[in-house]
Parts: sequence; C-alpha cells; structure tokens
Amino acid sequence: MSDIETLERDLGAQIEAAGDEAALETIRIATFGKTGSITALLKTLGAMQPDERKVAGPAINGLKDRLGEALARRKAILKDAALDARLAAEAVDISLPVRESAIETGRIHPVTQTIDELTAIFTDMGFAVAEGPDIETDDFNFTKLNFPPGHPAREMHDTFFFNPKPDGERLLLRTHTSPVQVRTMLAQKPPIRVICPGRTYRCDSDQTHTPMFHQVEGLVIDKTANLGQLKWILAEFCKTFFEVPNVKMRFRPSFFPFTEPSMEVDIQCRRQDGEIRFGEGEDWLEILGCGMVHPNVLRNCNVDPDEYQGYAWGMGIDRLAMLKYGISDLRPFFEADVKWLSHYGFRPLDIPSLAGGLSQ
Repeated sequence: MSDIETLERDLGAQIEAAGDEAALETIRIATFGKTGSITALLKTLGAMQPDERKVAGPAINGLKDRLGEALARRKAILKDAALDARLAAEAVDISLPVRESAIETGRIHPVTQTIDELTAIFTDMGFAVAEGPDIETDDFNFTKLNFPPGHPAREMHDTFFFNPKPDGERLLLRTHTSPVQVRTMLAQKPPIRVICPGRTYRCDSDQTHTPMFHQVEGLVIDKTANLGQLKWILAEFCKTFFEVPNVKMRFRPSFFPFTEPSMEVDIQCRRQDGEIRFGEGEDWLEILGCGMVHPNVLRNCNVDPDEYQGYAWGMGIDRLAMLKYGISDLRPFFEADVKWLSHYGFRPLDIPSLAGGLSQ
C-alpha cells in the first residue's frame, strides 16, 4: 500500500506541475497508456491470490479514479488559462481612433478636377456639353473635317486603326474630339454652342505625350459668329481658369484643315524657380489652337456656309492641369500611384464653382 501512496503523491505532483495541455497529455499517457504505471499495476492483479486481490484491486482502481479526476481538473484549469491568454493577446483597443471614411481619404484625379473646372466656366458662358464615342469612323474623324484621302495633314495624326471590315472600312480611336463637333452639327440646327471634352488617342509617348490623353474643344455656329467673340471667350476662360485678373494673349497664324483662318494662341507668362505664372512677365506659352470653321466642314455637316459661320478651338486638358497645378511630367497621370494622387488629387467635395473659386 505504501507503494500506491508514493505513486499517487508523485503522479499528483507531476499533474499539478504541468504547464500546458501538451505536458499534461504526456503525463496521462505515462500513467494510463499501454506501458503506463497504473496500467502496470492493474496487470499485477491477475497474478495475485484472491485474498490479496480483494485488497489490492479496490486500492489500485481507487488510485486510477483519483488520478483521472486530477487530470480532468488540471486540464480544465489549463484550458481556461489558455483561453484567457488568447483573449489577452487578441484584445482590441477600443480607444484607437476610427479610420477615416472614404470621403476623407479618397481623391479626385487632377484631370477630372480640371474637366469639372472648365465645364463650370464654359457652362456659365452658355455652352452645353457634348460627347461622342471613342471609336470613330475615318469619315467623321478626318473626311468631314476637310482631311481629303491621302492629304498630308493626316500624317500629323499617328492614328490607332482597327483591322479592316469586310467592306474595307477601318474604324479608329479618335485622334481629337472634333468628330463630336461633326455629330453635333449633323444632329442639331444652328445656333450651336457646345464644348466637347473627352479622351483622345495617338501613337506617342514621352514626358509630355501619352497614347491616351484628354482634350476639350469648343464650337460656336451662328449667323454672327466672329473672331472678336472667339478672342473674348478665350481671354475670359484663361483669366477664370488660371485665376488671374488679366491676361495678354497672342494669336499667331497657323494651319488646321478644319479652320480657315487658323491660329495658335500664346498666353503671357513668367517662368521663375521652375514655376509658370500667368498674367505677368515677358515670356509666352502656347496653350491652344483655334480658328473660323472651314466652309467645307460646314457643307459636309449640312450647314449652309453662306448663311452661317462659326469658330472653334481645342486644347489639351492634361496640359492645362500640368500648367495650373505645377505637374512637370504627364506620365504619372496614368500610373495609378496612390501617393501621387494623394498629393495632387482633390477632396471629393471640392467641387469647382465660379462663386466659391475653382480650386479652393
């Protein structure tokens, strides 16, 4: 009996000293496994005399029961301790600040902001916004705009063409938003007063050119449309967009197949410390092309050039954004860099308004 008591003390001490469930399982196997100490004692009962068995049997079975209960109690204690440790490790600090909402962290792309700004300016002047498809026909993109087949002016546009159709016609990605002007003149009767912002495509890529870029064109068709009106509109746009009280503009003769006469427009500026300031200085920067709509274009769009005349202009939206917001490279506009957008982007609620200031 003294051996049973000693064994119970030793095993009980081991059970209480077990630090985790894995150590406790090792003790259980060493006690009740095939070669365990209690299993060995139970095997000795078969070799005992009946009188000895009557005494040793209850003692050994009692030891077995007590050790089993001790193991169960210790396992429950260790399980609770493990759960407490896990809860402590996975605790959530409810005092941490709440993450900013999407309305706070999201940013409007500078190109989108610029489109909204120029739209606000021109709609205040009475212009409507017209849109058209990015995939165009050769007829709308070139022919109706006074680009005859084989004309050298077509070479000025590095065009993305689709594979020819069975009838030989080839669709293309529009090289300018001028086809929207054509569609507008075919769909509406004069007077017409629209701007046409949108994506355009040309095979070109460097610091100031990308295969896809944004352009806005304006068109006015009326009986009294003239260059004086065009000059006033462009001057008012530049003053409002660049937020300067005065601008000096220079109109230089140029050539575009769809306008006659055609002009390129420079705006007075001053370059200093890598920045361009408008409305001051002695330098000039080209910002757009314009002119009176060519009579052939009017005829191609079913408008009588003897009764109506018009003027049009076009400028790069990406370039306007670069000039206004001091962005030196065009390529990051299309790289989806979140850090870049966080720096140059605008908050979603910074909606341009002439009353509150375009870029406030």
